[in-house]
Amino acid sequence: MATTLQTLDRGLHALEIVAEHAEGISVAELAERLDVHRAIAYRIVTTLEQHGLVARTSEGALRLGAGISLLASRFEPQLRAVAQPLLQALAKATRATAFVSVAQGEECVVLLVAEPEEGLLRVGYRVGSRHPLTLGAAGIAILAGRPPRADDSEAVRQARADGYSLTRGQLQRGAVGVASPVATPQFRPGIEACVGVVAMDDLDTERAIREVKAYAHELAELLGR
Repeated sequence: MATTLQTLDRGLHALEIVAEHAEGISVAELAERLDVHRAIAYRIVTTLEQHGLVARTSEGALRLGAGISLLASRFEPQLRAVAQPLLQALAKATRATAFVSVAQGEECVVLLVAEPEEGLLRVGYRVGSRHPLTLGAAGIAILAGRPPRADDSEAVRQARADGYSLTRGQLQRGAVGVASPVATPQFRPGIEACVGVVAMDDLDTERAIREVKAYAHELAELLGR
């Protein structure tokens, strides 16, 4: 049993490593990162390939396979069921539009939204809205949840250090956004997500930061059970 669990752990770790390399990674490099013999790495890769979780480019580099998207699509209904009540509470606590956004390629896509019953002027942030990951509190928070990279922007580095991102007017004039990454292994390497709120200039940012971080942590705890 110990050998089986160790193999599973290595396979999951291999997926995380491949996910960190959008440009691809060789089997030899993967073996080095896993600290295993190359033959073991080949067996792990072959197993993951058979399940469509990794694929090889024409040059032999490893990338995530289409099976990851299938797993992610099956996970999203679970995410909706768990997150929607939390978003309603977050919207009420901050009197702002609350959301869960996920990464899809190089874009940030709004997956869930909850509107406050009363309060601040609402911002047009709707399910399905998308924007580059490099813009807006949500995109920056998701990037901050990834392992550090040499080309990370200062905004991403700051968000990683603070545990949240705060932006003003990047996606809509007068809009203020606060977002925090959902830090749970459940999102690696399939779904990367953040929890946040968005409102106009009179948003109580101190309260929003405190509430967003707390609810992002609570969602991570619920999803990790």
